[in-house]
Amino acid sequence: MLMFLFLVLALAVVVGAVTLAVVGGGESAPLQDAAPERLQDPLPADRPLHGTDVESLRFPVAPRGYRMADVDDALSRLAAELGERDARIADLQSALAGARAVVRPRPDEPGPEDGR
Repeated sequence: MLMFLFLVLALAVVVGAVTLAVVGGGESAPLQDAAPERLQDPLPADRPLHGTDVESLRFPVAPRGYRMADVDDALSRLAAELGERDARIADLQSALAGARAVVRPRPDEPGPEDGR
């Protein structure tokens, strides 16, 4: 019986201490919310992207994975860069095809290797 009373008294003391700590808060104010981690080294905006930029890109971890805004921004930037490069490649290929058509000699004209 004595052990039971001791356990009840110990439980009452622990519950009281926890209640005072939670309700009273002590002399200091409650803890401030931690600032969420932000992407420290985003993709450079002043120059085109390189493979090393993408390889070195690391997203900070959030409670449920990665911050969607950081990932969406990076993917949007990559999509825009790839679209610009694809358009530039298509322009260059079309210019190259046009240049080859102009340089190609007609079959009735002698070429430089004919010696005429």
